[in-house]
Amino acid sequence: MPLSPEARSLAARCEPRVNELARRMARESFEELPGYADLPDDVKDLEIAATARHGVRLFLRRVSDPDLDRPGSNRLFRERAAQRAEEGMPLHLLLRTHTLGVYVLWQALRDVARPGEESALIELVDILLQSHPTIVGAVTETYLDERSALEAEQRAQQRSLVRGLLDGMVPPGHVLLDQLRLEGPALVLALGLDSPPLEGPVAVRRRLRRVQTVLDRAFGAGVLALLDGDGGRVIVPEDCAPPDDLPQRLSKAGGLHVRVAAVRADGPEHITDAARTATEILRITRACGLPPGLHRLDDVLLEYHLSRRNESSHRIAALLDPVAERPALLETLRTHLAHQQDRRSTAAALALHPNTVDNRLAKIAEQTGIDLSSPRGTALAIAALLLRDSEL
Repeated sequence: MPLSPEARSLAARCEPRVNELARRMARESFEELPGYADLPDDVKDLEIAATARHGVRLFLRRVSDPDLDRPGSNRLFRERAAQRAEEGMPLHLLLRTHTLGVYVLWQALRDVARPGEESALIELVDILLQSHPTIVGAVTETYLDERSALEAEQRAQQRSLVRGLLDGMVPPGHVLLDQLRLEGPALVLALGLDSPPLEGPVAVRRRLRRVQTVLDRAFGAGVLALLDGDGGRVIVPEDCAPPDDLPQRLSKAGGLHVRVAAVRADGPEHITDAARTATEILRITRACGLPPGLHRLDDVLLEYHLSRRNESSHRIAALLDPVAERPALLETLRTHLAHQQDRRSTAAALALHPNTVDNRLAKIAEQTGIDLSSPRGTALAIAALLLRDSEL
């Protein structure tokens, strides 16, 4: 419905006051908002004042042309919202400036209204209140989009830095280490999922978010994690020990059995070595058939030593060549060693009869020449399994 001549006349009386209203908003009214006073003067006097001036003029143009809401009419509001998001202004403060600006404009209209112009004033307030949600929506949408993009970029940069640190590509003393709070000892974790299922990307992302939440709650905010569908690596930037039930918490969150290897790094320069050691501990626990849980180097000290490669490694690994094509025999050997060579525990773990276990072990001894009843033979079998697994 077209505005009355009285409403148009009332709005026209505000046109000479546009600059005054913009200054009042930027330098008086908005100063009441928490945090606004801390903004730089040039932001207040130039950008915010210009945005307020644009808003008042846009309203006055809408009075003369009610169909002004066209694509692009809120472009300046969107541009300013993106700038405020990049600068870190809180969204609530940005939105309150727009809301308070509407109130200041209403005050100006009320002040210039004459007796008998109440109906004209109501017409103008209708336009003011109708246009405000559109502006607030445009500002909020742009702000959130910009913040989302900035946060995604920051996460990508952080992941790149953490990956470089874990892989030895970030030198000690790097200026960016301060951003990660890596100044002293840290805890490095390697996470491994046993038999991860084939899942779509959405399911994987949801599981990883749950795992990240468990890590954050276990160690507090600031956990640096590189996670994927098979597990991942984690840096906790403080000298601490992992909770004993951490694998159980992660397993519950991810719906899969989780192995956790924990290694202390004395400083940022030791994180790369700690990450390699933690990854190797995971491999050893799998190769030795140990159950999922929390593992430290002391838990697999002998196995770790036996798995180090040297000039004899290929010959030790080759001891199991005669049964390499018999996965059932290798699995029986692995399980037997993991259960301290107890035939009944081995049989229960494999759902076999104890006599079947005995028969398989006899075949292994016959075909490889390894005497599993002797300490030396047991050590050779463990070393051979570990060395073969490291070649895969």
